[in-house]
Amino acid sequence: MVDVDFIAIDFETATSSRVSICEAGICVVKGGKIIETKSWLVRPENNLYYYWNTKIHGITEKDTENAPDFPTVWKEIEKYLLDCPTLVAHNAAFDIGCIKRSLEYYKIDKPEITYYCSLRAARHIYNFECNKLDALCNIFEIHQGKHHRAGDDAEMCARLFLREIRDAGWRELSEMSYCKGCL
Repeated sequence: MVDVDFIAIDFETATSSRVSICEAGICVVKGGKIIETKSWLVRPENNLYYYWNTKIHGITEKDTENAPDFPTVWKEIEKYLLDCPTLVAHNAAFDIGCIKRSLEYYKIDKPEITYYCSLRAARHIYNFECNKLDALCNIFEIHQGKHHRAGDDAEMCARLFLREIRDAGWRELSEMSYCKGCL
C-alpha cells in the first residue's frame, strides 16, 4: 500500500442549501491506514429541515436541536487539518461546496487545503455504469456502515480511495492531478 495521508470527509445537509450542514464526518488516514473515524451532528441555521433530505439521511430537527453549530464543529475538524491539509470526498463538488459556502456564510477564514475526488478517480480508473459510493463499495466488497450518515460515508470513501490508489498503481497523490483541487 502507498504511504499516503489524507482525511476523507462527508457532509449531510438539512435542506438544498450547502450551508445547511446537519452532520459532518471524517476518516483520518495516515501512512495508508485508517486510524480514526469521527462524526458530529450539526445544528443548521434555524434548525430547518426539508422532508426529502430527512428521508435520505434520517436526521431530524429533534436530533440537532442541541447540537453545536457549524463554526464550533469546524474548529474540531480544523485540528485534524493542521496535521493533514489534504481532503478526499466522493463527489467533492458537493462536500467541498458545503465547506466553501459555510466558511463564507459564517465569515471563517478559508484554510489552504488540497482535495481529491474519489468519484472522479473512479470514473477515470473504472468502467462501471454506476459510480455512486455505495455501488462502488458493493462492487469492491468494502465494508459499509449506514449510507448517508457522514462518519460511515467518510470511512467508505477512505476505503474506496485507498482501493483506487492501489488499482491505479499510484505511488503518490500528485499522480492524480485530474481529480485534484484546492479549497
